[in-house]
Amino acid sequence: MAAILRLPGGTRDASEIVEALLVAAQARETTAPELATRWRRIADNIGDALDTLPPPRQDTE
Repeated sequence: MAAILRLPGGTRDASEIVEALLVAAQARETTAPELATRWRRIADNIGDALDTLPPPRQDTE
């Protein structure tokens, strides 16, 4: 299943979401390991998608 994620802050916001998912997964590792695994998988998928994006352009004026 694919989804389009549009964020006003662009890749910076997506990177913060990945970091938040990983922190949350670590916090739930002992109390909800299946949920922690799911959050890590989501973070990995978002990170992999970010890695496929072309580098940002730097316009010179």
